[in-house]
Amino acid sequence: MTSEDIEFIRNKIKEHHRWLGSSLPMIASENITSPLTREAEASDLSHRYAEGDPGKRFYEGCRYLDEIEIKTQKLAIELFDSETADVRPISGVLANYAAFDALAEYGDTVMSLSVPSGGHISHSKFSAAGLMGFDIHEIPFDDDNLNVDSEKMCEMIKELEPELIILGASVIPFPHPVEEAREVAEETGTRIMYDAAHVLGLIAGNRFQDPIKEGADAMTASTHKTFPGPQGGIILHREKFDKEIRKAVFPGTTSNHHLHHMAGLGITLAEMKDFGEEYADQVIKNAKKLGKEMYKKGCDVLGGSKGYTESHQLLVDVSENGGGATIAKNLEDANIIANKNILPWDNVNNTEEPSGIRLGVQELTRIGMKERDMKAVAELLSRIIVEGEEPEKVKEDVEEFSSGFNKVHYCHDGRTGAYEFSELKR
Repeated sequence: MTSEDIEFIRNKIKEHHRWLGSSLPMIASENITSPLTREAEASDLSHRYAEGDPGKRFYEGCRYLDEIEIKTQKLAIELFDSETADVRPISGVLANYAAFDALAEYGDTVMSLSVPSGGHISHSKFSAAGLMGFDIHEIPFDDDNLNVDSEKMCEMIKELEPELIILGASVIPFPHPVEEAREVAEETGTRIMYDAAHVLGLIAGNRFQDPIKEGADAMTASTHKTFPGPQGGIILHREKFDKEIRKAVFPGTTSNHHLHHMAGLGITLAEMKDFGEEYADQVIKNAKKLGKEMYKKGCDVLGGSKGYTESHQLLVDVSENGGGATIAKNLEDANIIANKNILPWDNVNNTEEPSGIRLGVQELTRIGMKERDMKAVAELLSRIIVEGEEPEKVKEDVEEFSSGFNKVHYCHDGRTGAYEFSELKR
């Protein structure tokens, strides 16, 4: 029966909410939105279309939608002190593709990080950059410092004179050398794009590098990682590229942008103006503290000589503990949600059985955890990673510990439960 199918799906959603509420969510590419953002996402805007620009729509009925979009764009420009912004991309990858299309041409020479070095798949031949037909060259990477090798990068820019260099990454514990790239790019005519998907919330809180001020021509991002907004994308860029970027977004990569998400983005931007610095500061404090405590417990946390991280991320080599796939699965069975992750020295084809795991503390921070709580989190992680304890036994303690964190922080009106399912009255 159809009603049974509906109830099956609804019940699975409820089960998911209950599970997350009794877990430690540590996926570095996720976060949790505020109650006011969820309100916008559940609104009638999810039913509507608004192709084109405010005041120049191809559909009628957009008078209030136009005002929301104009306000959201203004908030983005103000928060990031950018010359202009496009808030319409419906994902980070589509934001990247639009920026590629605006900043370079099909077949151009491009420098980007490899996947083992932290580069996002969309920067590679396997995804958006490949669809552009780019001649891709890997940016040199310093495995020991977990960062771009700045000197070798500059030498390569001089040698190749690429049309575009892509900085920013999926694994980015430390700021990238944008200023150094800009200095050389001025000589070669190279444009610089920075993918801030993972660190946008830290940039918003003035606790990471500022790529635009350091010389990037455009900064792309998804809006739902350290930046705790709805799923979607954004491009912040120099005014001189605005015409090309807006054309690449519409009609290039998007017909109707997701209006409920855009409204939610606007609310999150406003909340980050009020709470962003405090939130970003706590994220980095938590990440550093967790790295230190995990190392004390015997975990091989990378980047120790540099304080483990300057972002929300930690990389842990678990090759001696069973490997990334096994450890990630055991953690999940203990209600600790993290992901296996390829490390810089891994073979790019070894994504199924990588050496590491990647941890993020942004969502733990969002639900109220502070440095004092990272010691307990490290203890729970090490019981799986180092001691090899049975996940079911650890799970009981995870559930008890996580029960004390059930509200969304760093937002307005955080009274709604963080993982509460909003059920319609029947």
